[in-house]
Amino acid sequence: MQMKTKAMMRGGAAMALIMTALSASAEDLRFWTTEEQPERLARQEAMAAAFAEVSGHNVEVIPVSENDLGTRATAAFAAGDLPDVIYHPLQYAAPWADAGILDTDAATDVVEALGAGTFASGALGMAAMDGGYASVPVDGWTQMLVYRADLFADAGLEPPNSYANVLAAVEALHNPPSMYGFVAATKVDENFMSQVLEHVFLANGVSPVGPDGVQALDEGATIEVLEFYKAIAEASPPGDLYWDQSRTLYFSGNAAMIIWSPFILDELAGLRDSAPPTINDDPTSSDLAAATGVVTTFSGPSNPDGAAWGDVRYFGITSDASTDAAMEFVEYSMSEGYASTLAIAPEGKFPVRRGTADNPTEYADLWATLDVGVDRKAPLGDLYEAAMIDEIVSGLDVAQRWGVADGQLAAASTIINSQVINRLVREYIDGERDAAATVAALNDAIAAVQ
Repeated sequence: MQMKTKAMMRGGAAMALIMTALSASAEDLRFWTTEEQPERLARQEAMAAAFAEVSGHNVEVIPVSENDLGTRATAAFAAGDLPDVIYHPLQYAAPWADAGILDTDAATDVVEALGAGTFASGALGMAAMDGGYASVPVDGWTQMLVYRADLFADAGLEPPNSYANVLAAVEALHNPPSMYGFVAATKVDENFMSQVLEHVFLANGVSPVGPDGVQALDEGATIEVLEFYKAIAEASPPGDLYWDQSRTLYFSGNAAMIIWSPFILDELAGLRDSAPPTINDDPTSSDLAAATGVVTTFSGPSNPDGAAWGDVRYFGITSDASTDAAMEFVEYSMSEGYASTLAIAPEGKFPVRRGTADNPTEYADLWATLDVGVDRKAPLGDLYEAAMIDEIVSGLDVAQRWGVADGQLAAASTIINSQVINRLVREYIDGERDAAATVAALNDAIAAVQ
């Protein structure tokens, strides 16, 4: 890839682009965003107005449903009418780069100008391509294993950062119906089960795709996954379980461990009336938050380094963009305007850019001061200990998804969306076949997915 040099010639000083824009011709930019809720749109429009003040470039913020993003981008590309910048999920980075929708040189210049070393390595690596980056990482979150740290401490248990530690905690704490050791996802038609299972498979180093596309699952490591998942399912209530039951049981004090997204963080602290903790008589209490620990990276016996499941979002500068002005907007959004970018929804927008060369933790520290909550507000740093904040943010350094490293995310997504893994794992849990036969069935079903 022939990389542009505009941003790199500026010595890595991101805001130099903004200052030079004051004397340049103003450009009108169009920015597509999937953050379409009214409050989030208002925050983005305020940031766009602030950018216009310092740059002279007006930005039209255009909401686009995430479900429609792919088809709209393809149609706009065919018509030569792409917006200048698109805020998009991970799954579009590589395909759009390959299709010519994204200006990868521009994205690479921005990353280099801001400093590649200031980004979470996992988030940056997911967008890496030969010679540069498809898009600029903006924010992300890692799936969390949420656990009752107070009960773990009382029982002398290690944090649940491995299959072995999870199972030891189940053995010590499972006492139904007053306390379930775990609430595992078992509802096969829920994407929640797909996310949880991918995390558990990743933890043991198992993937249905490799560099050449779909591949057979390793039998021994997959049997370890199946046996682990069956054990946590047997420590769960009966029925078809998904995010709703896991949150409800944890909030009522009847579950020792669940797997959830960070969007639970404000609810744990009693800041959302529609989902209050009921562990005591005060639905606004932060007692449950204080009693909670999280693990973002955990490991299986065949993968001692473990893995974190991450969801990362990106700014894509398009091939139809007013390139210099679009780069300025992205750099501003990731530097002077980064607080506003993260404040759109801090509980689900971990800072993938931790800081600057001069202050490597500037944005991570700032993020902890941002208010979360719906009916009440409080900074995350007031609700959770610094060590827990560090655990939450650090997961993005090692965040993974099936197929990303091998350029096979599309193949992996097709397999996930088919839900064949959910179905066959559930049948194994229910005793319809043994572990070895289930691995064989999984391999047959995965190979048949088109």
